[in-house]
Amino acid sequence: MNENNKITEKNVIETEVTMGPVHSAAIEPYRVRLFVEDEMVKDAEITVGVNHRGIERIMEGLPVEKANSLTEKICGICSNSHIWNSVLVAEKAIGIDVPERAQYIRVIMEELERLHSHLLYLAHGNEVLGHETFAMRIFYIRETVMELLRMIGGNRVQYGASIIGGVRPRCELDAMRIQKISEGMDIIEEKVLDFADRFVSDPMIMSRITGVGVLTRKQAIKLAATGPTLRSTGVETDLRTEMEAYEPFEFNVITQDDGDVKSNLLMRVLEIPEAINIIRQAIKNLPEGKITNRSWDMQDAPITKSYIEVPRGKLYHSYALEDGRVRNSIVRTPSITNIGAMQYAAVGHHISDAQLAIVQCDPCFTCTDRAIQIIKI
Repeated sequence: MNENNKITEKNVIETEVTMGPVHSAAIEPYRVRLFVEDEMVKDAEITVGVNHRGIERIMEGLPVEKANSLTEKICGICSNSHIWNSVLVAEKAIGIDVPERAQYIRVIMEELERLHSHLLYLAHGNEVLGHETFAMRIFYIRETVMELLRMIGGNRVQYGASIIGGVRPRCELDAMRIQKISEGMDIIEEKVLDFADRFVSDPMIMSRITGVGVLTRKQAIKLAATGPTLRSTGVETDLRTEMEAYEPFEFNVITQDDGDVKSNLLMRVLEIPEAINIIRQAIKNLPEGKITNRSWDMQDAPITKSYIEVPRGKLYHSYALEDGRVRNSIVRTPSITNIGAMQYAAVGHHISDAQLAIVQCDPCFTCTDRAIQIIKI
C-alpha cells in the first residue's frame, strides 16, 4: 500500500532457474535457463556448445576416407548414420554405383541403429519420469540390438560399416548372422510389445505425459522441427520414402496428432515394429553378389549435398573434393532445430515438467555441438 492506504499494482519479479550443464535428468551437458513466475515457465533458453570439438574444421583437408571415418566420432548413437551419409556424398559426387547387396546391408545397419536409438530414448524418458524399473527393462531389451551391431560391425558403437562403394568385408552377412538377426528381431518385438502394453496401461505415467510439452503442427513446421518430433504433430513426412536404398522395402510412416510428450514417446514405440519389419524384409530378400564396388577413380568434385532420414530426423552432409581431400565440410543434424523448438514446448508448464518437455525430442548434443557459429560483423 502507498501512503494514502490505496492498493497499488503488484510488481512481478522475473525469477530465473538454471538447469545444467550437469543435471540428473540430462544425459549430456547443456544449459537451460527457465524464466518462471509462481513456478510456471514463462520463457526458456537452451544453450549448447559444451561438447564442441570442431569436427567440421578438423575434416578440412583430410583424405576423404579418413574424413568419412571421422564423422562417426560426431555421435556414438548416430555413428552409422553419419558415416553412411558422408560416404553418400562422395558416391554422389563421383558417380559410384553401389552393389544392391551392400545397399541392403546398409539399410539393416541403419534400422538396427534406429532400434538402438529409440530404445535408448525410451529408457532415458522413463528415467526422467522417475520410473527406474521401466528404464532398466528397456536397457535390457536394447542389449539384444547392441550385440547384433557388434556381431556385424565388430563394435557396439562406431561400426565403420559403410565405405565408398559399399560396405566393409567384415560386415558381410552369412547364414549364421542372418539367423541371429532374425532371432533378435523376434525377441525385441515380443518384449517391446509387452513393454508398450504395460506403458500405456499405467494411468500414472499417462497422466504425467499427456498434454505436457505441446508443440502444435504450425509451430513444428515454422520452427523446422524434423523426424519423430515433427511427425508427432501429425505431419506425415519421412525421408526414407525418398531414399534410393529404401525403395525395395514397404513400411508405414508413423504419426501422432497431439505433439506432446505422450505423442513423442508413442512415436518411438510404434516406429520400432516398422524398423523390425524393414530388417526382416532385408534379410529375407538379401540379394546375392558383391558388397563393394572398387572400380572407380577418385576425382575432384564441387560441393555435393546428401540428406537421409536418421532416428531423430533429417541429417545433412556436404563437402567438396580436391585431390582426394575434403573441402568445406558441413554437417547439419536434426537435433539443432528440434532443440530450438523445445524452448517453446517448455513454456506454460510447471518447472517440474520443463526438463521432460525438453528431452521429449531426444536431443543429441554431441551431434549438435560439432561446429562453431561464426558471426560476421
